[in-house]
Amino acid sequence: MINPFVLADEQTAADMQAYLGRAKRLDPDGLVRLRAFGAVLAAYVAPIYSGNLMDSGPTVLGLRTCELAEPAELDALVPIASVQERLAKLLSDNETVEFKIQLLETQRAPWAGISPPRQGWESLGSINESRLTQIARDGIAEVAASLPESVGGPIAARIRGEIWGRGIDLESRVPTGAAFAAAGLGFLTEDEEVGLYSAEGWVRLSSEHGHVLAKAATKF
Repeated sequence: MINPFVLADEQTAADMQAYLGRAKRLDPDGLVRLRAFGAVLAAYVAPIYSGNLMDSGPTVLGLRTCELAEPAELDALVPIASVQERLAKLLSDNETVEFKIQLLETQRAPWAGISPPRQGWESLGSINESRLTQIARDGIAEVAASLPESVGGPIAARIRGEIWGRGIDLESRVPTGAAFAAAGLGFLTEDEEVGLYSAEGWVRLSSEHGHVLAKAATKF
């Protein structure tokens, strides 16, 4: 049994439900890693990830944090759908006064074993939302054009990995997939300047609505 946690209020629960809904559209069978050490919950998802730790393909993580009503200690990997189900039940009940989530058991996934740095991030400036949005659109179009309907499995994964793992430029080393994740998770606001950071071979895009973390690109 996973330690329970209590979200701060109804708006926090609704925001988390919306975030997880977007993550599930990007990865229908996806998992979410929930971490809490105190009164803040961090929810990690992986819109793009390698099949195993030895795979050279990109892993791109989305992160959104929210306040808890009380401190909690938690580190669990669970199906997005299971959290959505519990949130939907709480949000549909007009008599809900405590947004408490209890999950049954944790699961495993290769991407959950990849932990980005928690500190030491250095600012590299910013990237405008319009550029990230266009990069995401171009990447989606390239994936669609590169994958005939008859292609699937490992070949399709390799092609997607090559496209989403390619850096947008030599200076930032942000993989194209990070722009895709930022757009798909709803982290981008029109004309916003999105913060760019790096640490220990990782890059991070940080907007008002969330963060995208990825290993720095090595191919361009």
